Amino acid sequence: MSTHLLAYCRPGFEPECGDEIGGFLLRQGIDCEIERGQGWVRVRYTSSKGDRLPVWRELVFARQLLLAEEPVALLSERDRLTPILAAAKELGGPFCDIWLETPDTNEAKQLSGFCRRFGEKLLEAAAAEGLLSKHPRAPRLHLFFTDMQSVTLALAAPEHTSPWPMGIPRLKMPFETPSRSTLKLAEAFLTLVPEDELKQRLRSGQHAVDLGAAPGGWTWQLVSRGLRVAAVDNGPLKGIVADHPHVRHERADGFRFKPKKPVDWVVCDMVEQPNRIAALMAQWLAEGHARQAIFNLKLPMKKRLDAVSLCFDLIDDRLRDADVPYKLNARQLYHDREEITVYLRRR
Repeated sequence: MSTHLLAYCRPGFEPECGDEIGGFLLRQGIDCEIERGQGWVRVRYTSSKGDRLPVWRELVFARQLLLAEEPVALLSERDRLTPILAAAKELGGPFCDIWLETPDTNEAKQLSGFCRRFGEKLLEAAAAEGLLSKHPRAPRLHLFFTDMQSVTLALAAPEHTSPWPMGIPRLKMPFETPSRSTLKLAEAFLTLVPEDELKQRLRSGQHAVDLGAAPGGWTWQLVSRGLRVAAVDNGPLKGIVADHPHVRHERADGFRFKPKKPVDWVVCDMVEQPNRIAALMAQWLAEGHARQAIFNLKLPMKKRLDAVSLCFDLIDDRLRDADVPYKLNARQLYHDREEITVYLRRR
């Protein structure tokens, strides 16, 4: 059976997104063909019954991953509703919801207003046609517009896909934080730590170390959740974290600092070669300095997927040598730039 996957990604990272999905399929013995647009990737493949496909949480560079159809031509500006409803009926339904989405590009922003207006009419018409259901296991229908002439219909099983439109959690910037980097750590907690584990693993009263803390965006995110933080940086902290009673400023080198006692969390947003950060975080967990870590890996301009694989192999080798079972989740977050964010914990 020939079908294909549709993935959303950060513009400029289409090669990494496509190669990551294509590599997964090839390792399963599934041949595929990759098409790349701006902020999206389409992977056509030929599957057999029982083939294992990737899911969103297994991928680093995909913000969303959907099972898609071929694009539907919308030749008439006067009636886009009829061909879309007809295509939706062919997919079966009913659907728990219908999302209208675009790539995350400046060029596609002009489509957002149309999607809002047209989405209201579409939902009303879909309900009248019996295409909407409140059943929690019903699939979600995605309409992906790259322009006004065509649309791709795709299906998502909500438990296996990103729960946010366009795969982007919209977070508000807290006015107390000293830097926007706090949103990156907030998104990491939301995206990388399973929801059923977060309350248990991130609790008020825990102790954390923030390596490369200045000016304090990640430290603020931790103390705002009730943690006590050793903020390690030779540079100054700013704003509320500079005098916060739960923050101890350690003027030291992040690569040399070690806590006197094990801590619950170590976080790290230092600008450094990714293999050095990966080795440092693996060392912290292997030696028992921290139970879990969130850190960024700043990626090179070329061979970025190879750099990620190298870092993961380095972590695996170090923790296996120390006989430390671990769990690793990683993703290029919306608030990341030329980097990915990793959640690593001892099992």
